[in-house]
Order: sequence, then structure tokens, then C-alpha cells
Amino acid sequence: MSNPIVVLVVTVALIALSAFFVAVEFALLAARRHRLEDAATTSRAARAALRSSSELTVLLAGSQLGITACTLALGAVTKPAVHHWLTPLFEHWGMGELPADVAGFVLALIVVTFLHLVVGEMAPKSWAIAHPETSAVLLALPMRAFMKTTRPLLTALNEVANWCLRRVGVDPAGQVASGRDPAALRSLVEHSASVGALEAGESARLDNALELESLTVGDLVHRDLRPTAVPPGSDVRAVREAALASGHLRILIGEGVTMNAVVHVRDTLMAPDDAPAQDLARPVQELPAGTKVFQALNQMRETRNHLAIVTEDGRFAGVITLADLLERLFPESAAGPAREAAPEPARTA
Repeated sequence: MSNPIVVLVVTVALIALSAFFVAVEFALLAARRHRLEDAATTSRAARAALRSSSELTVLLAGSQLGITACTLALGAVTKPAVHHWLTPLFEHWGMGELPADVAGFVLALIVVTFLHLVVGEMAPKSWAIAHPETSAVLLALPMRAFMKTTRPLLTALNEVANWCLRRVGVDPAGQVASGRDPAALRSLVEHSASVGALEAGESARLDNALELESLTVGDLVHRDLRPTAVPPGSDVRAVREAALASGHLRILIGEGVTMNAVVHVRDTLMAPDDAPAQDLARPVQELPAGTKVFQALNQMRETRNHLAIVTEDGRFAGVITLADLLERLFPESAAGPAREAAPEPARTA
């Protein structure tokens, strides 16, 4: 093939194809699955990218197959053509036939390798890593079409590769492992703080957040303190007096294990003093002492409860509030009115 225009068109097409396969490969490796899942609700291309991420080894086999085919095609088409054009030029400059042939071969190899490496691999790789979700979604549909066409071959190649891995004791994986365990994240936070990349306050806050994975409400509840409560059958006046004495806005109704209702002082403002407090109360949320703090936060947020009773072996252990849980994350902000439902030292209700 000696027509320069044809060679140029084929070369550009092959480099573009190589860039496509390289970008697909790195985009799916770098893309965050949860972001693709968010986009998949409205985008067909995002759904295609999600499917590809679920069979990553087949996709990588397809990318490598495409890159290899493009590389071989460049070596079969572009390099000989450039070699054919350069050799007469070197002979014209006074070089002998053999030196001119060697120089043309070496220079052609350098030119083709440079174009393929820089334009066909490094540039698309950098773009895909910089914009992983965008590139993954943009390239997903044409890549799925390629995979559908070549799936039998890709599956066979993938099975052969997996067989080789098993022979050396490696368990093949179909997806990229995502996320880190709390211990690894804690080590990363400690390292960042030690080298000065993370401020001490931010480091402490992140440590507190990581503790939520293993911390339970039983670890936070004040077992030696008694919550602000009024006896069963109390009226609205008793609720107001308890609120004034304690400074709390949410007052429990009951004693011991029978504290199963809570009333907000706001709801008593328009009620007569002698109205039964139970009529204005709502059921209080109950959390076993073994409930993880992050689960308690989620439950209290979903049910819109700011206060919950903690039980242990069926017995009342104490009260925990949303402010207590948030204080674990943001200790500097937990002051004053924010602790509206916190327990107080034992005293008459």
C-alpha cells in the first residue's frame, strides 16, 4: 500500500481505534460504580457502562484484543509504507542501499511507535482517568456492540487466562474491588495527619466517623444517669415543670422499663394545664444496646426521632439522643441547646 492518502486515512483510523479501546479500559477501571448507578436511572449508556463493569474481565479482554489488533495493523500497514517512503529519500541523500534501508526501517519504527504510544495510548488514558464516569458512559454503547460481536472469542480468551491464573494459585476476579475497610482508612488518615497533609481537627473528625463502624449505642449511653421523665398519668403542667427544671424539650412519660412515650414541650403550649400528657405523646423509639451507631443514626433520621431508649437484655439501660450521636462526629458543635434531650443526674422527676 503506497498511496499516501490511503495510508494516512488507515493510520488515523487505527490510532483512533486504539485510543478508543485504551480509553474504555481505563475509564471502567477508574469509574466509581455508585456514580454510574446514579446516572443509570436516566441514561441507557450509563446502564451499558454498568453492565460492562459487571463483566470487567471480558471487557478488558476486548480492549486488549482491540489494542493488539490496531498495533499489528499499524505494523503491517503504516510502518512498511513509511519505510518505503524514507528509504529512497536516504538513498537520494547519498546513503548506500543497505544503510538507507536500515535507517528507513528504524525511523519508520520510531514514527509509528511514537504515534501509537502518545496519541493512541497515553493521551486517551489520561483523558479517561481525568473523566472516568464521563468517558465510561460516552464509550459504553460502541464497546458493548464490539463485545457482542466478539463475545465468543473474548470468553474463550478469558477462560484460558483464568485457567492459567488458577494453575499458579490466583483466584480470578470479574470486578475491581471497590472501597477500603475501616482499618485501612484509619491508617490512611493517620499517615495523612503525620505528614501534614491533613489538619489535626479534620483527622480527629475522620477518626470519629470511622469509629461509628464498630461503635454501638450501648457504648455511648450514660448508664449512671436518669433521663428527664414524668410519671404515668401526669398532666401537661408536670411536663412543663420538668422541661423548665431540666432545660430539655422532649420529656419521657413513665418509669423504668415502662418509659414508652415521649412528649415535646412545643405540643403542650396550647393545651390546658390539667390535660393528660399521654394524649400529646408519641411512642418512643427503642434501640437495643448492640445497635451500631451508624445504624442508629440512620433509623433516627428515617423515623424523625431525636430521642431513643436504649435497652439491654430487655432492661432499660438509658437514653440516647441524636445530639449524642452527632457529638461523636462533631464534638466541637455539641453544646448548649443542642443537647435538649440528654440525660441528667438522677433526681426526682
